[in-house]
Amino acid sequence: MKILSIVGVRPNFVKVAPLHRAFLAYPSIESKIIHTGQHHDAVMSDVFFDQFHLPQPDHYLNIQSGSATRQTADILEKFEPVLQREQPDWVVVVGDVTSTQACALAASQHGVRVAHVEAGLRSGDRQMPEERNRIVTDALADLLFVTEKAGCDNLRREGVAADKIKLVGNVMIDSLVQYRAKASALNTVEALGLTAKEYVLLTMHRPFNVDTEAGLSRLLQVVKNMAALRPVVFPVHPRTRANLIQFGLFGALATRLNVHLLEPLGYLEFINLMENAALVITDSGGVQEETTYLRVPCLTFRPSTERPITIDCGTNQLVADLSPDTAGQMAAEILAGRTNTGKTPPLWDGKTAERIAHIISQFS
Repeated sequence: MKILSIVGVRPNFVKVAPLHRAFLAYPSIESKIIHTGQHHDAVMSDVFFDQFHLPQPDHYLNIQSGSATRQTADILEKFEPVLQREQPDWVVVVGDVTSTQACALAASQHGVRVAHVEAGLRSGDRQMPEERNRIVTDALADLLFVTEKAGCDNLRREGVAADKIKLVGNVMIDSLVQYRAKASALNTVEALGLTAKEYVLLTMHRPFNVDTEAGLSRLLQVVKNMAALRPVVFPVHPRTRANLIQFGLFGALATRLNVHLLEPLGYLEFINLMENAALVITDSGGVQEETTYLRVPCLTFRPSTERPITIDCGTNQLVADLSPDTAGQMAAEILAGRTNTGKTPPLWDGKTAERIAHIISQFS
């Protein structure tokens, strides 16, 4: 059996690394990695191959930057000859990015079975490109591997056959379990002159937060409010940095006292900062999950989340009104010790990739 696993952006590497290792444990499975190049710069992709000890991709599509529509068309054109050459039995796609839905569509058009890891997640907001990608990919998938019960409920409500839905846990947590000790051994916090549990870690990259001047102005106010409470560590996503510069706002951020602006970090360095933070503020889906597992308080600067278990079971709270003042008030409560410690969701045990590999291995 031949499996092609798709990576395109940095969260994909975190999920595909344990899957690739789990597939290799089966002599009957030939596992290959396809990199679309959706994130093509070293800080967003190459470092993950190094830190996860992944082999170089078997195929690199080198898609061009541009709109989601243009990237989808580019992936469809460049992935087709790979499918024709490799003749895989399965294409495994993870998450909810452009590479996920485009490769699922290409595979489906060629009669290749698709497995979607992280299926069934729904925010209810189809204005989010990730939500559209999730819906399209799940409609095409032959196996849907789900991280939490709400995902199973969503898929059943959408008419997906019950035998296609597999509740297996969270493969992103597999990497966290495997590399947590290695990340903890780093001195990232000390190198920044910080003290553990005495700083706020911030990440922002969603279009509604960073693609407009109004969104960036809110972000600057969030940083100002947080910096009045604790030192702020802010690894700046390339998209966010470019837009701050475009709107002439980067200088105001760079000169803000009590703020540490960083280049994008490797996985290990970021986990080290996350585990030692007093609070994380983010608009990332994966960070909501990682903070839940690590029992670190998290404020998600979004009106909705596709990962309700991080709120119901974990340490996450929504800043649903996208108000910097609301975020400041919620952060003050958390930093004063008034927060939920949460618990680990079911099946988030570091063995999800093994369960997925076992299920796929049962298919001829």
